[in-house]
Amino acid sequence: MTIRIVLVETTHPGNIGAVARAMKNMGLSDLALVNPVRFPHDDATARASGATDILDSASVVGSLSEALADCVYVVGASARSRTISWPSMGPRDCAERMIMESKGGKVAAVFGAEKSGLQNDDLDLCHSVLTIPTNPEFSSLNLAMAVQVLTYELRVASTVDGGPGYESEALPATGAQMEHFYAHLEQVLTDIHFLDPDNPRHLMRRLRRLFIRARPGQNEANILRGILTAVETTRREKTDRTGEAD
Repeated sequence: MTIRIVLVETTHPGNIGAVARAMKNMGLSDLALVNPVRFPHDDATARASGATDILDSASVVGSLSEALADCVYVVGASARSRTISWPSMGPRDCAERMIMESKGGKVAAVFGAEKSGLQNDDLDLCHSVLTIPTNPEFSSLNLAMAVQVLTYELRVASTVDGGPGYESEALPATGAQMEHFYAHLEQVLTDIHFLDPDNPRHLMRRLRRLFIRARPGQNEANILRGILTAVETTRREKTDRTGEAD
């Protein structure tokens, strides 16, 4: 399966090893670690219990954007309510959706640090939220347990026909392509004085949610970038003629 498990700022190295074991149990091998506090570490090796090959091949990166650059679909595990809502799914529906989306490219599931979980900036990079139903009176799940729940459902879903995949000309845009687009969009909106450069986050977060719902393909992302470039070119030409921008 072209599915990546991403752990963000994991505090305890033993949890990384336990996640590697959970992944190998269910046939996954692509593990990415974003700024782990301690890795590699003997505790990770011990808790992996034979899944050290997952640890050896794990990529360690400095940002979540880097971990998701080649992904076309991303879910983030979270139990907290948010000011701006994200589409939410339970483990079974989430696994089925991830299997379907994996036909168009790499997909990922992101899990936050043990105490704080994922932040809103992390969820800005996700298409949907994974919520694992638990006892409301004792809802805290160990990191590896949460990963095990999802990887089990992925294993089950992978044995079921997920339907047709994507046509080559309609492949979803990757995380890197969309991040370039968002940066370009923010710059243009600032230049035309639509966006307050001192307080851009709220508007940009809502625009991210809009485009995440739209799921642009690679060609569509290029078209959107082309529109932004045309706006920039028109403003520059007008400035050259008049000496003033709009």
